[in-house]
Amino acid sequence: MSDRGYRRPRPLSPLREHLRDTFWFAPTMGFVCVFVLWLVAAELDDALVRLLQREEAYDELGELIAFSQDAKTIVTTISSAMMTFIGVVFSISLVAVQMASGQLTPRVVRIFVRSRISKLTLTVFLATFLFSLLVLSSYESESDPRRVASVPLVQSLLILVLLGLSLLLFVVYVSATLRLMQVGPVVDRIARDSFRVLGRMPRGPRGEDDPGPETARVLHEGRAGVLRDVNTARLVRAARRQGVVLRLIPRMGDFVVPGTPVLAVHGGPVPPPHRLRYTVSVSVERTLHQDLAFGLRQLADIALRALSTSVNDPTTAVQCLDRIVQFLAAVAHLPLGAVHHRDRDGRVRLVQDGPEWDDLVDLAFEEIRWCVAGSPQVTRRLMAGLDDLLLLVPEDRKKSLVRHRALLVQTVERTVPVAADREFALLPDRQGIG
Repeated sequence: MSDRGYRRPRPLSPLREHLRDTFWFAPTMGFVCVFVLWLVAAELDDALVRLLQREEAYDELGELIAFSQDAKTIVTTISSAMMTFIGVVFSISLVAVQMASGQLTPRVVRIFVRSRISKLTLTVFLATFLFSLLVLSSYESESDPRRVASVPLVQSLLILVLLGLSLLLFVVYVSATLRLMQVGPVVDRIARDSFRVLGRMPRGPRGEDDPGPETARVLHEGRAGVLRDVNTARLVRAARRQGVVLRLIPRMGDFVVPGTPVLAVHGGPVPPPHRLRYTVSVSVERTLHQDLAFGLRQLADIALRALSTSVNDPTTAVQCLDRIVQFLAAVAHLPLGAVHHRDRDGRVRLVQDGPEWDDLVDLAFEEIRWCVAGSPQVTRRLMAGLDDLLLLVPEDRKKSLVRHRALLVQTVERTVPVAADREFALLPDRQGIG
């Protein structure tokens, strides 16, 4: 099997993705950075005071003391108002996210959690508040230039810079949150995230390497949950040292419980437990890190919610079908199925099962097709999407598309009694009803 285009997994890739799924890491690092920044600024202020005292420039130092006392009023105002500002802004934002999740799907909350601008805004807001408290602790009651030890001049200037940055980020953050409440930007974000997953997948033929007979299995230990990702770099390294091939039994997104097999060993004994530690990660919900099908799952969920009788928004379903067709067109000629991860010598060490073409097509269209009765806008867009894909995919992948097209025709013929209405509902239209 050729490994042309294969990208070796990055060792810290799972850790990086896990940290992106948290909301505490960025503010914590912000606290550390702002404390270091305060120490440096305080040292500069002390050095400046000592320099002016050595030069006996007491008039200049008196002017700096007067300036810092004026700036103290601003710093005090910033400190007292920032936490209230943070609470109001993020409470409104959480309400907006709740509305978006209710209108689209609860899975869109992960977009807010992983949003860089959201984390950056929260980090800068909290850093500004913490820095203002630290600056206030640097002020002295002494006003005599000859006996003063510190004048927080640099610190006061930095707090003003942080305040300006906070205001700028506030505008950007509100704009990003408002976009999150719109269907178009949300489905576009899901599609872009799916393409990033696709870009990280190994290239080359699939399924040509035989791992050999199965010799052992590794059972899952720990809590039950959805298989979120695996540390492929660590598994490849463990398999290479043991001289075996490992095969991941569940797919990404499968729910695993303790005691069920997660790894099959081919060609030798099981690697030592310490080498397999922290290689399989489960969580309460799926993520897009290594799950190629999760993007389609989210788009299908949004479309199904839009087609429900309580929402009745076929235009949103059409927008989801636009991205679904775009994604399927992108993978139309790519090898799918089992992914083979190789070591530095080019030998397969980890086999990871993935969705086949038929699996992706069924996930994209099956549930939506069941809900399109009475919505000609969606049936017309679905017909156009299937026809476009039939022109793009190779011959061996047309069977599932032809099947869904035929079933869609049968659904419309069964649910729409008037012949003219059936003809209208089955007319391909990329805008649904343009």
